[in-house]
Amino acid sequence: MNKLSQLRQAVNEAQLDVAYLSDPMTIKYLTGFGSDPIERVLALLVFADHDPFLFAPALEVEAIKDTGWPYDVYGYLDHEQPYAMIAEQIKKRVAAPSRFGIEQGFLTVARLRALQEQFPKASFDYDMTPTIQHMRLIKSPDEIAILEENGKWADFAFKVGFDAVKIGATENQIAAEIHYALQKHGVMHMSFDTLIQAGAHAAEPHGATNDTKIQDNELVLFDLGTNVDGYTSDASRTVAVGTLNDKQKDIYQVCLEAQLAAQEAAKPGMTAAELDKIARDIIDQAGYGEYFIHRLGHGMGMTDHEFPSIMEGNDMLLEPGMCFSIEPGIYIPGFAGVRIEDCIHITKDGNEPFTHTTKELQYVGR
Repeated sequence: MNKLSQLRQAVNEAQLDVAYLSDPMTIKYLTGFGSDPIERVLALLVFADHDPFLFAPALEVEAIKDTGWPYDVYGYLDHEQPYAMIAEQIKKRVAAPSRFGIEQGFLTVARLRALQEQFPKASFDYDMTPTIQHMRLIKSPDEIAILEENGKWADFAFKVGFDAVKIGATENQIAAEIHYALQKHGVMHMSFDTLIQAGAHAAEPHGATNDTKIQDNELVLFDLGTNVDGYTSDASRTVAVGTLNDKQKDIYQVCLEAQLAAQEAAKPGMTAAELDKIARDIIDQAGYGEYFIHRLGHGMGMTDHEFPSIMEGNDMLLEPGMCFSIEPGIYIPGFAGVRIEDCIHITKDGNEPFTHTTKELQYVGR
């Protein structure tokens, strides 16, 4: 059963008249057409008993046809009223729809109200997001092969980045070296903004790469990933410049132990919460629990952050084909930050990582 057939079955089982899907990543997953419509309207309409249709800006229509999309596609010009046009096509298939499914986490209030104005008696309270999340949760062998290719490029990026580390170089300069090297090989897109953080700057887990200069005797954190063929990679390593003191070495070794233990343990049948606890207990017992301030991991695939969360309280069982990160971190404000991360896919009896750069502490920049 293909993806659209699965979704049509879900629409039928939920007793919906129509599902209105507007997240471009959902549309790409279900149709193969990828686009960022920016402020314009892009939507996929799926019915239980009728063929789906795509609605898009007029300037996208030919590109949609070029993908081999076998069903109807309708375009609109900027001066036209898209929701009235969408409603017209819906009513040709379902005269008086009473129950819609929507992606509640994506559809804006303004656009929901525009739909409600066209169908004032209809209900829009059914959330399609869990259905889409579960469809994307288990990756096919073809998807995993593309993720493995992205993992190879992430490993390449680490090598370039580590070679670029020099005392006095800035984080931005190192990131630029990585991007240039990848682009020379035809890898034009990162899966997120490359994160390079030196010294105390690395204690900000979501701080942006900036003009901080690499200094002697400190740790440097790398977090990066590529986007090739519509899928992503995501991995983190922390390296040393110069001579580290005992505390710097200790937080690295504790973080490494936590990451290795969790990655070795990940297998079908355990829960996400159990996996998180393996890493968290090691960091807690070493006295750094207050500095591990995020979940152990997140799903990944077409985007670098997907369902599910590998965290306390999530009793979802791990299954073969699930892909997610294992990334414990220790972040001590004003001192240093360490994160070590591989994304893995669950196999029938364990797991395999997508990235293979060594996780033993590397000394670079000399």
